[in-house]
Amino acid sequence: MKILYGTTNQAKLEYMKRATDSLRLEIISLKDLGLPLPKIDESGNNPLENARIKAKAYFEAFSMPVFSCDSGLYFDNLEEELQPGTHVRRVNGNELTDEEMTAYYSNLAKQHGNKLIGRYRNAICFIADESSCFSRMDASLETEPFMLIDKPHEKRVSGFPLDTLSVDIASGKYYYDLPEESVAATDVAQGLKAFWEMVLAEHHSFL
Repeated sequence: MKILYGTTNQAKLEYMKRATDSLRLEIISLKDLGLPLPKIDESGNNPLENARIKAKAYFEAFSMPVFSCDSGLYFDNLEEELQPGTHVRRVNGNELTDEEMTAYYSNLAKQHGNKLIGRYRNAICFIADESSCFSRMDASLETEPFMLIDKPHEKRVSGFPLDTLSVDIASGKYYYDLPEESVAATDVAQGLKAFWEMVLAEHHSFL
């Protein structure tokens, strides 16, 4: 059975597929549908509310099992009006490209002496049918704290522009320069896998 991931971001789609590789899920994206997309007002106060808003809108539009994710970026000791929260890509009402995001957050880090400590708080909502909805936002979907600095790494991954500015606090190294097994502890793949294992255990039609 196909499950629609409510995103057009190819990097996010590939990440989800890797996280659930050992599970029997056939995940497609909005681009795979080739259909007009509904306009969605992501007006939630936190990532979980936005994930639910998006999942509900896509389920109503396409009448198939669908899930959506949302993230919020939060920095320690940063003024409230500057906290990205759920609007990581939107600054002063403008939707930023990857390059614009890198430039904006590089400048923000520089203004704060390259001492910004942040973490992503993530949420997921899956609607299987009209009577089955599963959602989660807890510590298992939250990244480890990281440091944001102003000098970008030479590596770039489309869809994840802030990774090029992210540094491991303990070693002082860019995450891109750490062994893969070290970085694994900082991401949320295990939390996502645990979420889907819960869904599969409770919604047997996907087995």
